[in-house]
Amino acid sequence: MVSHNAVCSPPPPLPPLHNAGEAYEPVLGAQGGELEAQKSVGRAVRVPEFELLQESASTQLCPGAQATRHPSSGCRRGAMSHVLNSLVPLGLVLLVCGAQGLFLPNVTRLEKLLSRYRQDEPHSRARRAIPRSDQEEILMLHNKLRGQVHPPASNMEHMTWDEDLARSAAAWAHECIWEHGPTSLLVAIGQNLAVHWGRYRSPGFHVQSWYDEVKDYTYPYPHECNPWCPERCSGAMCTHYTQIVWATTNRVGCAVHTCPRMNVWGDLWENAVYLVCNYSPKGNWIGEAPYKTGRPCSQCPPSYGGGCKNNLCYREGTYVQKPETDEMNEVETAPVTEGKHDWVQPRVVRPKKTSTVSYMTQVVRCDTKMKDKCKGSTCNRYQCPAGCLSNKAKVFGTLFYESSSSICRAAIHYGILDNKGGLVDITRNGRVPFFVKSERNGMESLSKYKASSSFTVLKVKVQDLDCYTTVAQLCPFEKPGTHCPRVRCPAHCKDEPSYWAPVFGTNIYADTSSICKTAVHAGVIRNDSGGYVDVMPVDKKKTYVGSLRNGVQSESLETARDGKAFRIFAVRP
Repeated sequence: MVSHNAVCSPPPPLPPLHNAGEAYEPVLGAQGGELEAQKSVGRAVRVPEFELLQESASTQLCPGAQATRHPSSGCRRGAMSHVLNSLVPLGLVLLVCGAQGLFLPNVTRLEKLLSRYRQDEPHSRARRAIPRSDQEEILMLHNKLRGQVHPPASNMEHMTWDEDLARSAAAWAHECIWEHGPTSLLVAIGQNLAVHWGRYRSPGFHVQSWYDEVKDYTYPYPHECNPWCPERCSGAMCTHYTQIVWATTNRVGCAVHTCPRMNVWGDLWENAVYLVCNYSPKGNWIGEAPYKTGRPCSQCPPSYGGGCKNNLCYREGTYVQKPETDEMNEVETAPVTEGKHDWVQPRVVRPKKTSTVSYMTQVVRCDTKMKDKCKGSTCNRYQCPAGCLSNKAKVFGTLFYESSSSICRAAIHYGILDNKGGLVDITRNGRVPFFVKSERNGMESLSKYKASSSFTVLKVKVQDLDCYTTVAQLCPFEKPGTHCPRVRCPAHCKDEPSYWAPVFGTNIYADTSSICKTAVHAGVIRNDSGGYVDVMPVDKKKTYVGSLRNGVQSESLETARDGKAFRIFAVRP
């Protein structure tokens, strides 16, 4: 699989590839760039942040674009394809693109760009860009998947079908070019592409495969998705997923066309079924999460009037596109004067954003059940209140507790907490055939003779560190998971030299990094005061991307290594 980005100038012809044909049914992908680059270089674009090499070692993909060898992955160029029943050769390719501009185009500009596709239509009834059944499947599945994201989205908008976007998609599909385009339109829309030949694939197959990239995405860290593309891409990819679930993208239009001959990365495919989907407003802005977390529909734009349907911001009746507002995701460019939109180089000074501090420790009630609270990666540490001993919440089991048990009361039963409350770590375990009751520490647990998921509890220690301690020394990652103590960092670790206290990565760090200096880089403590932090060991990453944050310059690592990684979190005051 290969990823590449949409850009703002016409792409040159695709150079031939080595190993173009795979033994298995291929699924090739390309994802759209987070920024518009200055020129296209075929399958790759030079932009800052991440480097995805092709045949030329100097070309780069857009940040966040990734690819995987898995047949269901695709590049950000994608869209779902509808295959005619009579076309059944062999093979499958996906390419997804969230084409991005360096500014947010207003509605007037987008309408002007799309107007050419209306003007070109004949006065007689035109053939539909895509069968109505496929249109309904695409739209239904988009909204279904957008409504079930985890963690839940508080501002996810209901998506509607847009005929202008569909007509522009049809015009590009008829070009039979395995690239994002046209360049004049990419400044204003996101775009997903898919092409395949072989057995029938419904549009829903492609949409679902894009969404399945969620397995390679940890909210809100798109930097984990960083493919390696010397010839064909490998590694995790997630920008198809993020375009599908981009909260403020609320319109989609798609088209399908059968190309007699199509050049797909150097291979000529006959009767290739080419699907193009255009999105507006576009998503995948660099440095932004795809949506805001919280109770569904709790942060909908005012124009929806409080309407909510299937966890999506919804308004009855005709949908009128609204202009972008400050609430929408912003692109990483320097501030520009009002009313003026200037193209800028990708490497610009980013506007300062209000930092969002994340916490590993979850504050729970006495009756909070593990199965109700533990649904993400950061669900292994809890802050229990006082007074849980007298609470009536049930606990099933001894040593191994059933997943419907109260977390805090299980900790009291086990003996790691008393009635004053405190911190508790849990480890999720597999299914246990039964759970046996017992009376311990002033409370009685219940029996359950039915197989169910289980968990164990562990006391949380607190440990003081110096500026040089690393996770590799303190608590390296081991499967299925490792618990680290809560640590207290001294002040002024930022001033320590990198050869004694290095920092590798951004958001996710190599475990050879200084914990306390990393905490300053991540913004979870202040350099002049130090403080408490929580760390979570995780498995290693293929690459770690350096950045300058809070006065600390972290380093990049791109070579294979034996160590693991970790995430770092602030502690609630």
